[in-house]
Amino acid sequence: MGLTLDYRKHTLRFSFDAGTSRGVLREKDSWIVKVSDTRTGIIGLGECGPLKGLSIETEEEVEQELNSVQQAITSASSPKLNKALHFVSQLTSVSSVRLALETATLDLINGGKRLIFDNQFSRGESPIAINGLVWMGEKDLMKAQIDEKINAGFTCIKIKIGAIDFEEELSVLGYIRTQYASEKLTIRVDANGAFTTSEALDKLKALHQFDLHSIEQPIAPGQQEAMHELCHQTPIPIALDEELIGVNEKVNLLKNIRPQFVILKPSLIGGMVSTMDWIRIADELKVGWWITSALESNIGLNAIAQLTANYSLKIPQGLGTGKLYQNNFDSPLTISKGLLEFDKDKVWNYSELGDFVKG
Repeated sequence: MGLTLDYRKHTLRFSFDAGTSRGVLREKDSWIVKVSDTRTGIIGLGECGPLKGLSIETEEEVEQELNSVQQAITSASSPKLNKALHFVSQLTSVSSVRLALETATLDLINGGKRLIFDNQFSRGESPIAINGLVWMGEKDLMKAQIDEKINAGFTCIKIKIGAIDFEEELSVLGYIRTQYASEKLTIRVDANGAFTTSEALDKLKALHQFDLHSIEQPIAPGQQEAMHELCHQTPIPIALDEELIGVNEKVNLLKNIRPQFVILKPSLIGGMVSTMDWIRIADELKVGWWITSALESNIGLNAIAQLTANYSLKIPQGLGTGKLYQNNFDSPLTISKGLLEFDKDKVWNYSELGDFVKG
C-alpha cells in the first residue's frame, strides 16, 4: 500500500450577490481532494475549483477525472519533493484537478501542514500586496464597496465592469478619481470580454481619462487578430485573462497578440507547472504578469499564494478572495491594509467538511 485519494464536493456560498458580466454569482462548487500516505497516516489537501462557463472541464468531467485518478493512484508511492509536480503531470491533464493534486501532493510530502512551498510568505515573514476586488452592481453599491476597500487600507483596487450601463461605470470611475488621485490609488478594471470588437477601442479611449493601471480582457477570447490590433492601439495597458485558458501554444499566443500583461489563474490554465511556464515565457518576452485566484476557498488560495511568493513581485497580486464566502475554512490567511499575510499563530478549521479531514 502507498497512497490513497478521496474527494468531497463543497459548495461555497457567497456572502453577497457577486456581479459579473456573465451574471450574478451566489454559489460556487469546489471539490476538496485528500491524498493520504497509508504508511504514515499523513494527509495532504488540495482544492479542485473549476469555474462554470470559464473552465474547459465541466463539473461532470471533474467528477469523472477524480474517480479515474482515485483508481490510478492506489498503486503509487509518495514521490520525492523534487519529483512531485512531475508525478502529478502523469496522473492528469485536467486543469483544476491537476492543481488540486499538485497542492495535495506537495502538502503531503511537506508533512500535511498545508505547507506547499517553503518561502518567506509561508513562514509568516513577508506578506503579499494584493488588489481589493469591487464587484459589479448599482452605482451606489459599487461606490460603497470602493470606499470600504480604501478605508481598509488598499492602495490598488480592481473593478468589474461591463454589466451595467457604461456611462454609469464611467461615473463611478469619475467619482473615485475626484476622491483619490492616481498617486494615491491604483485602479484596474476587468471587462471579462464584455466589449464588442467594434466598440472596444472607443471605450478604452473613454476609460483612459481615469489613469487606469490596466484593463483585463476587453473583448472575448479567441479573436487573436482583433486583440493584437487592440493591444497595439490601446491607450490603456491590456491584460489577457480568459485568453489563456486552454492554450498550449503559449509562445505563439504572446508573440501574436503582444499584450502588456497576462493574468495567471492556476486553476484555469493547467495548474502550477503551467503557471510557472507562463511566467518564464512572459519574462522572456517582457510581458508583465500577476497571479490571481479563481474564487477558490482558503485551501486553494493558500496554495496559489505560496506559489506566488516563490517569485519577486513588483505589483499587487489578485489574491483577495478569501473573505467572499459564508462557509469558507478558517485559516492562517489574513488581510490587513492591502496585504495578504500568513499568520502562523492561527490554525486551520475544517469543520465544514465533517469527518473528511482528520488529524
